[in-house]
Amino acid sequence: MKRRAGASEKKEAKKQKLLEELGESWLPYLTPRDAEFHQLWKTSYSKLLLRKADKIPQELHHIVQEAFLILQKHNCFFQDLVRIKEKDFLTPVSRILIGNPGCTYKYLNTRLFTVPWPMEDYEIKYCHPELFTACKALIKLNDYLNIEAVQALQEPNLSGTKETEDTAVTDREQDFSNFIKGSLLEDQSSLYTPRNDCTSLKYRTSYNLTLLNYMDPLQMPYLKQEPYFGMGNMAVSWHHDENLVERSTVAVYSYSCEGSASDKVNEQDVEGRDPADWHVGLKIAWDIKTPGLAIPLHPGDCYFMLDDLNMTHQHCVLAGFQPRFSSTHRVAECSTGTLEYIFGQCEVALQNLQVDSDSAALSLKSLEVQVVKEVEGIHNEVEFEWLRQFWFQGKRYRKCTDWWLEPMAKLEEFWKKMEFMTSLVLGEVGKGERTMEQRNEIISCFLPLLTERQELRKEWTARLQLGWRF
Repeated sequence: MKRRAGASEKKEAKKQKLLEELGESWLPYLTPRDAEFHQLWKTSYSKLLLRKADKIPQELHHIVQEAFLILQKHNCFFQDLVRIKEKDFLTPVSRILIGNPGCTYKYLNTRLFTVPWPMEDYEIKYCHPELFTACKALIKLNDYLNIEAVQALQEPNLSGTKETEDTAVTDREQDFSNFIKGSLLEDQSSLYTPRNDCTSLKYRTSYNLTLLNYMDPLQMPYLKQEPYFGMGNMAVSWHHDENLVERSTVAVYSYSCEGSASDKVNEQDVEGRDPADWHVGLKIAWDIKTPGLAIPLHPGDCYFMLDDLNMTHQHCVLAGFQPRFSSTHRVAECSTGTLEYIFGQCEVALQNLQVDSDSAALSLKSLEVQVVKEVEGIHNEVEFEWLRQFWFQGKRYRKCTDWWLEPMAKLEEFWKKMEFMTSLVLGEVGKGERTMEQRNEIISCFLPLLTERQELRKEWTARLQLGWRF
């Protein structure tokens, strides 16, 4: 907790220093109307690739946009209660996480649990047949974006404005009907590549989940103003995407609902970006010399943040006038964020619990300091990184599927056994046959974890009460 707070404080200090240097002035930024726009994109933002809507198969547009509307119809989008600088905030954007069964994604101290998309070897029951259709469409989009990302990274010279040749696009459109009908699940092994192979091109583009977003700007009582360039209303502030495989590509499909002619602004009357259109904003992190970019996003456009762009640059989402959906496909760093992982941790902890063959009484196999420390650390992880996170927000997704209920009930049973193991440690410490030195040694490693647990329980009680108010 202290490490995260320290990183947050450094980031805030950088932000304040930058704002002080700016004073009352704005940093420059460019839009497509500026003559230097494409040259700046090529020299400073070449790893941002835009694929315009007319270069993407129409059939894919149709099923994905229908999926967005289905999820909205079934009330599957939720504002997240996130924690920033020890305070809780509701996100202005409503979200849902869809992806590989058993995967989670954590951002701003909030863990999201995937609504599973259809995969072989998994029995997934959706609360309505339309939800199956929506999730199936999104995994098709996922595979399409994976192919596009691999092709983009294989190009020797990345250029943000370079479009794939028309003939190649035509070939992909001709092949897409077969792509839609065929199985997209023939080889999911790449999604579970060992971590020591994470530098491979295939792994860095094998998206294991997508975070879907929805926002209607006209329904928001207040939107933050972009603070450095004067770009206007922000739906999402400047940030790097968190908890991703290093140098992995992020792919975003954007769909803003069509507006009326009266929503359009005369470009000649506006300096900077057109406020009626949604944009993605980009800047080099903590750089006040290089101008930023504001790239308009029209319905059905996709953009890719290739290679290390998400690490070296920051991006924001600038609101237009119309409601907008997006599907942001990621290679989430899931080494500690899957059911397989946390069940493995529970297995390690429960190995220290033994049953007497005669009396069936439970006891601890070892009271070695390192064993006790490891078990109690896993205890905290299960309770605060999984159970409380799920019952706090993850249970909302029961509107889509009850897939998570059974594994979380199993995890809760493991937690109850670890609670009992904690009581056994306390009982052993109090026994007279142990020397004072032995007892002090156990207490020295055990007490800090127990203290942290009590503090976190108070914090979560407060968060839960705040969540009820929202």
